[in-house]
Amino acid sequence: MKTQKLISLLIAILFTLGAFGQEKTEGYEFKDLTNIKVTSVKNQQKTGTCWSYSTTSFIEAELLRKNNQEFDLSEMYFARLAYEEKAQDFVRYHGKINFGEGGQAHDVMNQIKKYGFITQEAYQGNEYNPGHYRHAEMSKILKAVLDVIITKPNKKLTSVWFDAYKAILDTYMGEVPKDFNLNGEIITPKKFAQKEGFNTNDYIELTSFTHHPFYKEVILEVPDNWSNDPYFNVPLEEFMEIMSYSLNEGYTFVWDGDVGFNGFSHKKGVAIVPVGDFEFTEPKEEKEIDEKYRQQEFDNLTTTDDHLMHITALAKDQNGTMYYKTKNSWSDDSNELGGYLYMSESYMRLNTIAIMVHKDAIPKKIRDKLGL
Repeated sequence: MKTQKLISLLIAILFTLGAFGQEKTEGYEFKDLTNIKVTSVKNQQKTGTCWSYSTTSFIEAELLRKNNQEFDLSEMYFARLAYEEKAQDFVRYHGKINFGEGGQAHDVMNQIKKYGFITQEAYQGNEYNPGHYRHAEMSKILKAVLDVIITKPNKKLTSVWFDAYKAILDTYMGEVPKDFNLNGEIITPKKFAQKEGFNTNDYIELTSFTHHPFYKEVILEVPDNWSNDPYFNVPLEEFMEIMSYSLNEGYTFVWDGDVGFNGFSHKKGVAIVPVGDFEFTEPKEEKEIDEKYRQQEFDNLTTTDDHLMHITALAKDQNGTMYYKTKNSWSDDSNELGGYLYMSESYMRLNTIAIMVHKDAIPKKIRDKLGL
């Protein structure tokens, strides 16, 4: 009798483990293959700050991985600082570079390197309507001011133009505090990052395009790379290998890519590249994506970088097709999967523009080729 009870208990445990990580949406059934702890889904609302939300989520996951410490960091802190840097560059380039709400993962890292990071509680990033984010008016005003500045109405720039610009940011987003209260300790944002042992040099960005040499740092030609930061360029197969290796080794990564593609449906919780029609009723055969086709779609501007998200797990559907579980920043009630979606391997091969990973999340043989 005891043996039978033990067997029954083991069966129950195995059933529970098998059911862990099961997700359903429409005719899809997903089973998570990896389980990396991450923080809750946030909402960027009416702002073009996906780059900050995705990378901040990634950093929060890294702090969990490294120190088992969970923090809710301020995404708008990085956006506020980036607006300042964008303005300086816009003026220095006489208005000949991109200015807007968009950005890349490295924009967050660049600000951390200079200033550190801060909690959401300490910097809400919205002075006039706390908890609600909408940057359209502010962004247009900032751009209008810069457009006037570069015309040099006084024949040369005044010494206060940047102070006037920052005053607009302070009015809309709030002044950036020099220090804040962290669990009873008054600390600066930079000291906070140092205390957590967060080293921005541990993180790199990678891309995969044939118009650049492989295993070299290249400038990725997308409008939101306004700072012209470099990316390591690797072959597509190694690009995909890095993504899978990262998740299997317990590292998440930031994803930069195209969600304007017809096969992307956040509402349905899936992103696919089917051989036939774009339907989300059940898993279908997907296209095989090679380097040539990927490059073609990038060169004809079909594949663009219009969104960044946080990749948190590997998964499979009921047919065995591989997917990447993706944490979006459109709120936890934006779909039936709590704000997550599953992007197929074909979708990743075609529509991934770039990723950011911890350097240790890259297989050693590829790190050696990159000189890391």
